[in-house]
Amino acid sequence: MKVTEIEAPKGTVPDRPTLALTYDHFDQWIESLQPALLAEHFTMVIGILRGGAPLALMVSHATGAHVAFLRYDRQTRAVAWDSALPLPARGSKVLLCEDIAGYGFTLRDCIAFLERHGLVIKTLTGVVDDRSVTRPDFAIDARGYAPLFPWERQAHTEQHRADWSLAPDGYARKMREDHEYATYAIDLDGILLPDVPKSRYDEDLDAALRERDELLPFEVFPHIDLASVRLIITGRPEIDRARTEAWLARHGFSHMEIEMRVMDLHDETPSGAAAHKAAAALRRGITHFIESEAVQALQIAQLAPLLRVIWWDPYTQTGTLVGAHAWTPSSPG
Repeated sequence: MKVTEIEAPKGTVPDRPTLALTYDHFDQWIESLQPALLAEHFTMVIGILRGGAPLALMVSHATGAHVAFLRYDRQTRAVAWDSALPLPARGSKVLLCEDIAGYGFTLRDCIAFLERHGLVIKTLTGVVDDRSVTRPDFAIDARGYAPLFPWERQAHTEQHRADWSLAPDGYARKMREDHEYATYAIDLDGILLPDVPKSRYDEDLDAALRERDELLPFEVFPHIDLASVRLIITGRPEIDRARTEAWLARHGFSHMEIEMRVMDLHDETPSGAAAHKAAAALRRGITHFIESEAVQALQIAQLAPLLRVIWWDPYTQTGTLVGAHAWTPSSPG
């Protein structure tokens, strides 16, 4: 199954490339396993909260088996049954689901808990990688990569990494709620001010730049608190930095940092601008990016599959969450 390799964010260990896995990837993978899973005749699918829950639900839908959950306390290593359904009868075959077979105790302790209740256990994890101590019966092979799950997309933000590093024991750290790590960046032209048509740049570059410098900001912006947005990622080239920063300061946006396109790395085409924006968003640990060009929004979503990409239309004042996958047409004949 094709997955997307992305650049590791700042502050991560650079020895392994990051492997971005989306809900679609897991849905397709579970679908591909359906014949093998049906053949096992599982009485129940059991997810370890919270990472194993999405996979357990997908398997339940694919097989028709009832779904239940275990709750695991990593500090005490205590396992608890967390379901309105009763534990299956002794001798029943169950499938235990977790997001990753890591180097800790979660999977092993949960297997031991179910074995004490006389259950026959097979395991499914989203991935198995180089750190995995337990080898599950079903898993995506991510050896050589650092997997990133869709339910952990906030883990690469600067604030999440800072909170995670506050205490020596990872399981004792006080973390915020997932949604509190949302980190926004915005496009510039088409978001804060109108776009100057490309034809104007082609006709007279200096005149188009002077026209752009004199534009006023939109009266209505995307429905977020712009005071909390610290980063602009623009397709404007680095040589435009001084005049761009002057416009931002003139109109009250000087608190925003700017990531500008380096021409030697990304050209001025829409695809080049999209590649620059996707790379910058990943490098800076952004979870949400607001883009004004619909085609670029699709390209960014394809390049950064775990980034929440919103296409903002300033003229209708509407935002659209977008996603995209590469598509190759079938050969004729």
